Parts: sequence; C-alpha cells; structure tokens
Amino acid sequence: MEMNAPDIKTALPGPKAKAIIETDSKFVSPSYTRDYPFVIARGEGAVVEDVDGNRFLDCAAGIAVNSTGVSHPAVVKAITEQVGKFIHMSGTDFYYEPQVRLAEELASLVPIEGDVRTFFANSGTEATEAAIKMTRYHSKRQGIIAFLGAFHGRSMGSLSLTASKAIQRRGFAPFLPGVYHAPYPDVYRFNGSADACAEASLSYIRDQMFVHLITPDEVAAIVVEPIQGEGGYIVPPRAFLEGLRALTTEHGIALVCDEVQSGMGRTGKMFALEHFGLKADVVNIAKGIASGLPLGITCARAEIMSWPPGAHASTFGGNPVSCAAAKATIKLLKDELIANAAAVGAHLIEGLRQLQQKHALIGDVRGMGLMIGIELVKDRTTKERAVGERNALVQAMFRRGVLVLGAGRSSLRLAPPLVLSRGQADSVLGILDEALVEVTVKA
Repeated sequence: MEMNAPDIKTALPGPKAKAIIETDSKFVSPSYTRDYPFVIARGEGAVVEDVDGNRFLDCAAGIAVNSTGVSHPAVVKAITEQVGKFIHMSGTDFYYEPQVRLAEELASLVPIEGDVRTFFANSGTEATEAAIKMTRYHSKRQGIIAFLGAFHGRSMGSLSLTASKAIQRRGFAPFLPGVYHAPYPDVYRFNGSADACAEASLSYIRDQMFVHLITPDEVAAIVVEPIQGEGGYIVPPRAFLEGLRALTTEHGIALVCDEVQSGMGRTGKMFALEHFGLKADVVNIAKGIASGLPLGITCARAEIMSWPPGAHASTFGGNPVSCAAAKATIKLLKDELIANAAAVGAHLIEGLRQLQQKHALIGDVRGMGLMIGIELVKDRTTKERAVGERNALVQAMFRRGVLVLGAGRSSLRLAPPLVLSRGQADSVLGILDEALVEVTVKA
C-alpha cells in the first residue's frame, strides 16, 4: 500500500462514506468535531484508505497518535500475542508483567531526575487528572498554574487547566478552584527578542500572579506543554522552560510537563523536553505511546508519587494489551523512528520555509521533528490571523488527498506518523503548494 502520491477515485465523500456519515449524525454524539468527511477502512504506514477506495497521505495520525503508522506489523504481533494470553486483569488489584516491565522501561526514559514511579490510566486527560491529584496530595497545596492556549484534556479537572478554545469550556463552569493561567510565550507574535518573550511570561507569574492572586507557597504545580500543541504548535524560547524550572525549584512547586502530544519521538527525541536539556518532576504521556491503543501515563519522582493504596486507581489503566503495544512502540522508536522523525522533519521544515518565500499567506513555520506548525496570516507586517484561509486550506488539502488538522486560531499542524518517508514529505509539500495557490486566489 506504500505510495508517495494520493489516489482519489471518487468525489468526496464517496457513496459509502456518505451513508456512514448520515448514520453517524443520527446516533453519535454531536460534540465531536470532524473537519472533513473521511471514513477510514484500512491503512498502512502513513497511507490511509477510506471506505470508497480513496487513498490519502496521513499528516494527522489520529491526532498525533499513530506514531508507528497504521497497524505496524511489530505492534500488531505484540498485541496478538498478548491477546492470546489474557486481555485484562486490572493492575489496580492484581499484578501482571507487561505493566511492570513498561513502568521499568519508562523509568529509564523519562526526563525526570532520580527514582521514578508510574501511574497507568487510559488517556491524556486521565494522566492530567492524576497529576493534579498527586501534586496536591504531596504538597498539601491547592493552586495549579497552567497557560493560555494550553490543552490538557476535557474531563473536569483537566478542562480547568485547558485554555485553548472557549467553546471547550463554554457551559461547563464552575471549574476546579485554585487554577490560574499565565501567557505562553509566542515569539512570532511578541514584539521583541526570544529572551524578552520568555521573561514576559515568567514575570507575569512572579510579579502579577504571586503578588496579586496566589502566593507561591500555595501552588502545588505548574503544568506546561514543552511545545504547545492544540494552541498552535508553538515552540517556546529555551529561557522560558529554564525559567520555569528555576522558579518551581525555588518555591518547592512541582513542574509537570505535558508530553501527551510532543512525546514519544514526535520531535526527533523521545521527549520534547530533551531538546531543552531539562528535567521535570512529573511527565504526562499518552497519544503515541501505544500506537493507537488507549493508554495514559503519569510518571513522577518517587517522592512525589507517594500516595497510599486506594488514593487513586483505574480499572482499565495499564491494560496488558496496551502495555504490550507500548513496549513494541518504544522499541520501534529507539531502533528507527525517532531518527526518521528528526531527518524527515528537518527536510519537511526546510521545504515549508521555501514555500514561505513563495506564499505570503505563510507567516511562520515552526516545530521540531514531525511536530510542525504553519501559521497563516493575511499580512506579514500586521500578522493578522488568516482564520478563514486556514480552514479553507484544510479542506483544499483533503480534496487533494492529504489529511491535516488545524491548531490554534490560524495554524496548520503537520503531525504525520513517524514512518513518513522523504518522498511522501515531498508529495505533501507539492500538494500544499497547489492548495495554497487555490486558497490565495479565492481569498
């Protein structure tokens, strides 16, 4: 099924896809957001095929989940072998080796100093919930600081930290008390140097929050994405994360790094935090950890994860089949895919910057590895956001056979499976070039 160019055989959506979508509209929650009418039937690597036989290059990866591609044989083999032994036993009340071995391996991988313990859940939002409860329990403090533009999940605790889109919070208040939001540093939209941009965010916490809202000795944790995902694939200045590490250390606050979207090889390193040479106190993991099976993980310094039996648990968390998939995923990442993400990502970013010289609609290209953001603007001088054009570009790419998603208010995200080849990346660049011409003409 390997290909470099898409193969669209029917008008989109095709008849089979259209029928399924019509049924979905009657029986499935309307709260889901679907940007275009794609109904998957099967896939291989970075190629997916819909129910009408149309083939697409996948630059969404199930929202950065399919790290090893669609149905990688090594992952399928690990899943099948585990299913043949036992599917479930609940790690909250019993022991099983797949969970123990995965925790042991994660302790050697996560950017955390010293002994590490792991809590297993089912998703990124559950990993956030565990981090909130754990840091509050350990510190005996209530306050949590998060950032504008952040996405940490949609269950009530994590939603209280999420500040990506107002629609995600609208109608669900009151939220968890004791949560405060600071600005996340966006160098592209800041009038000054990268260091000044970092300092503006840090000084807001020090000189505004800690003076007017909450004293640092009441703050349990600062929760931050090393690269902001849903907020626009924004890469912060190194000085920002270094400053957060210094600030949290000074005041005995836990630094919780949400690596749900940026972790597991996506940036060309196992964790995005490694690019900055820093260690966290808590690291949240999900999405790419198990190649599509549900698994959420909270890793922490052992002294922080010191809550007693019964304090927190999950019936399905750390399911043995998901753990087997995670072990196979990590091996693939170590053996080849992290290196591929770094190499193909660098090639893709270089190509995007060449397109930036051609298309005035592209205001900024940023990212690491295969976590890439393209910000669209109406005017490069004013940096007015091209929201409508971004949305139109997503549709134009779909019609040409490439799956992409938006991020933030006016950015396009490229988050393909880490198996994406250089040839496939070139195809994406060519199609993006065509789509940009179309959107610019219509604007």
